[in-house]
Amino acid sequence: MTVRTESREVRVLLESGPFAAALRAAIRARGLGLERIRFRLLDRGVPVSLATLSYWQSGRCRPERPESLAALTELEDVLEVPPGSLTRLLGPPRRRTSAAFAAPRPPRSRPR
Repeated sequence: MTVRTESREVRVLLESGPFAAALRAAIRARGLGLERIRFRLLDRGVPVSLATLSYWQSGRCRPERPESLAALTELEDVLEVPPGSLTRLLGPPRRRTSAAFAAPRPPRSRPR
């Protein structure tokens, strides 16, 4: 039987979000560093980089690809939060724009 992480802050954020804040609170409540979380995921056969975990908790990016969503399911278990609680906060996938795939623009010249 797994003891679930209990904290009022975590419960509220898991219900209302946003995703990054809920993830950050769950990590803090569990008392694990990102490196330890990364190793626990790796032990489960789920490789996730330290940078990715950091980006997710800072809100810089969020899990969207199928592999990332599978990792998030394992992460919920590692953090001992209810299954699907973090995943639900993601909402629908964000729409990618063609600008995201466009070639980079050349730098603008500065007036002298």
